[in-house]
Amino acid sequence: MGMLNEFISLTAFGQLTVQMVIMWAVSCILLYLAVARNFEPLLLVPIAFGALLANLPTEGMVNAPMGDVPGGLFYYIAQGVHLELFPPIIFLGVGALTDFGPVIANPRTFLLGAAAQFGVFATFIGATLLGFSTHQAAAIGIIGGADGPTSIFLANKLAPELLAPIAVAAYSYMALVPLIQPPIMRALTTRQERAIRMQSLRQVSRAEKLAFALIVTVLVILLVPAASALIGMLMLGNFLRECGVTERLSKAAQNEIINIVTILLGTSVGITMTGARFLQVETLKILALGIVAFAISTASGVLMAKLMNLFSKEKINPLIGSAGVSAVPMAARVSQIEGQRADPGNFLLMHAMGPNVAGVIGTAIVAGYFIARLNTG
Repeated sequence: MGMLNEFISLTAFGQLTVQMVIMWAVSCILLYLAVARNFEPLLLVPIAFGALLANLPTEGMVNAPMGDVPGGLFYYIAQGVHLELFPPIIFLGVGALTDFGPVIANPRTFLLGAAAQFGVFATFIGATLLGFSTHQAAAIGIIGGADGPTSIFLANKLAPELLAPIAVAAYSYMALVPLIQPPIMRALTTRQERAIRMQSLRQVSRAEKLAFALIVTVLVILLVPAASALIGMLMLGNFLRECGVTERLSKAAQNEIINIVTILLGTSVGITMTGARFLQVETLKILALGIVAFAISTASGVLMAKLMNLFSKEKINPLIGSAGVSAVPMAARVSQIEGQRADPGNFLLMHAMGPNVAGVIGTAIVAGYFIARLNTG
């Protein structure tokens, strides 16, 4: 019996808590959504596995350095979030992966990307009314932009204590775009509107794309300096893609760099999901506010397109308005799918990429505004 007790004392079973076990179930649910349902697996798998590690009595993984004793592995990895490195590097990859041609060819779609930001501000107000501080409300509201890296970037700046639930909500709802958006899109449009065929986009030259990246970089940083890291890296990635002389760098940004950082970012977020921090009433409020933000952003984009059609000869298919959220390119694909349900010969994907790109830029600008306003107010 003494030997058995001695053996048990060497294990970690005695350190388990009910909260840990509950978080195991949460981790398994996230892994199921990622693996079995293919919901944003590139982020949900690292986040879920990080959450599992966070709720095990590990040694030498998350401890901070003390004196001559070095910190654990994830203490140092997580510095990529705390030092605001990972989200901008993700933006570098997004810029390298994305064709900005559609938004240049049809500048009106900037209005659709801007309209989607209504969900951010509406949720900011709602979160404030529910008792969150203005800093926390801003970090929660940005979920409506459907931009995971920006949500993490802003939460780390304004409400680091809410980083885990905000990140999980943002990426979960991004993954659920094909389920959340279509009912809203169909409810706000007629079948005739969903069947609108838009004129083919003109071919955008390389010079235009390069000029666009440079102009947007300069203008946005002058207007919202706090968004410099996100916008600067987004446009750098796109410039690498379009300039034609940095193919190796562009491919690295599209593949190795973004893949490695995605793993590190996801596990860093997951490792913050301890039971004591995650299993709170505030987490449920954030999840609820997140889906409200996402729904309002989707509806705002669709309604803005309908409003624009009242004053435009060249009609816009309102479905592409829902792509004003930043979930690139998932939201654009949903617009394409819904459009073809109304008219199998209709092709909306490239049109929808316009507001999709505009939404990425718009959400980064809003995040920069919140940082500048709240850090000085």
